[in-house]
Amino acid sequence: MEMFYSLIAILLSSVLVDNYVLSRFLGICPFLGVSKKLDQATGMGISVTAVMLIATAVTWPIQYFVLDKLGLGYMQTIVFILVIASLVQMLELILKRFSPALHKGLGVYLPLITTNCAVLGVAINNITDGYSFVESLVSSLGCGLGFLLAMVLFSGVRSRIDESRVPKPFRGLAVTLIAASFISLAFMGFAGVVDALFA
Repeated sequence: MEMFYSLIAILLSSVLVDNYVLSRFLGICPFLGVSKKLDQATGMGISVTAVMLIATAVTWPIQYFVLDKLGLGYMQTIVFILVIASLVQMLELILKRFSPALHKGLGVYLPLITTNCAVLGVAINNITDGYSFVESLVSSLGCGLGFLLAMVLFSGVRSRIDESRVPKPFRGLAVTLIAASFISLAFMGFAGVVDALFA
């Protein structure tokens, strides 16, 4: 039962407290670039979540059973990037085949998942935090869901901004960054909640 509570704490912490976009500020490029429309934001969030999960499932064993065994820990970043790039290529082919509209909507941002620092950050931080394989998968799922939540929330905020009368000096990127900072501040209010629930 204690393991179950530990996994729930990791999941909630990854979604709310340590949100990679709003607390750690990783993955800002797709967050700002693909959040204009809800369907594209949702598609990107689901795609990133899938890549995070699969990348963790592949990189965790590579780290512990190949790199550490052979004393090649210094190759971690390069190997992880190659794994993530391969996974994104597979995802792109699958989306092109089964969901051409989403593939076209995501456009250039889909291949950019390869360079999304949130995906690499999750894979590396799971190793650095000393998580077991199951804990790493739960953490990756939480980080992906947190990314999806941030994308969907920000998509809603941006649609409201588009319908509002924004003063001329704040139009465009300025108001977008201000809105993102307010959402980030709101998420920082979750700090300590998970500790209080599972203390």
